[in-house]
Amino acid sequence: MSDVESWLLAGDASVRWQVMRDLTDASSDEVTAERARVASSGQGKRLLDLYADGAWAGGACFPGSDWRPPDGPVGDPDGQPWTATLPTLRLLREFGVDPQDSRVTAAVDGVRTGCRWEYDGSAFFDGEVEPCINGGTVSIGAYFGQNVDRVVQRLLGEQLADGGWNCEAENGSTRSSFHTTICVLEGLLDYERAGGDLEVADARRRGGEYLLQRKLFRRASTGEVADEDWLQFSFPTQWHYDVLRGLDHFRAIGGPPDPRLADAIEQVRSKRQTDGSWLQENTHPGLIHFELEDGDGKPSRWNTLRALRVLRWTDGASA
Repeated sequence: MSDVESWLLAGDASVRWQVMRDLTDASSDEVTAERARVASSGQGKRLLDLYADGAWAGGACFPGSDWRPPDGPVGDPDGQPWTATLPTLRLLREFGVDPQDSRVTAAVDGVRTGCRWEYDGSAFFDGEVEPCINGGTVSIGAYFGQNVDRVVQRLLGEQLADGGWNCEAENGSTRSSFHTTICVLEGLLDYERAGGDLEVADARRRGGEYLLQRKLFRRASTGEVADEDWLQFSFPTQWHYDVLRGLDHFRAIGGPPDPRLADAIEQVRSKRQTDGSWLQENTHPGLIHFELEDGDGKPSRWNTLRALRVLRWTDGASA
């Protein structure tokens, strides 16, 4: 076992079980046992402990005006509140918490019956209006066994001519957004793999083609880097796009890597540190429940895990 794998395995259970599954030769029984600890220990348990009355932080996407972090504010109070139900459930899904754990099912049931979107009062799993939010809702719903057909149907009808999605389409935009598109693609993949009733594979492939035509970070018109921030890796990604997030999505799809991913893969490879880790680089501002890692400029177990499994996929395919 390498030094970096040992370091990863010294982290939270949410990281450990995925390292065991994706990077080591651990048995399926060992992986399952470690995954079960996500809900009962460490950061997963801390998130579940913060659930109350059908929601986290008193809201679906924005905490209620009377909500205050129980241990005082953590993070940037001028940024987005990442403490509400949507970002918290997305984080639990990233942690790989067992959706059948009794505390998890109780919390999700409470969200289904008690949580409403601030925009119009709709039930949480009926979705909102912005496709980036709805993509996250579909991913959460599919993962936690909820019916999100209504949201999926809406997303299928909102796909733009270039193959992607954009939250600004309702304001007249006809060009897709990387940020919105990756949120929707992740949701459609989770829905497809959960056995959803609606056919989404064609829409998902068209959305993937939108990213591939741009090599995951370049402008279609000039080939220039579309946004330098996309070359900075962060976890949690929230609704933001970056190259590592895009690559991890295509890795999750499986199969041989598309040749158009080569530039993005080299971006990831170039950021590996001498100790074998990748750094946290671009934390998205906002209130959080608690710090997951040590901050920007410091080694990140989450970015390292995701980068290593992307490279294992791409290097294995070319071996």
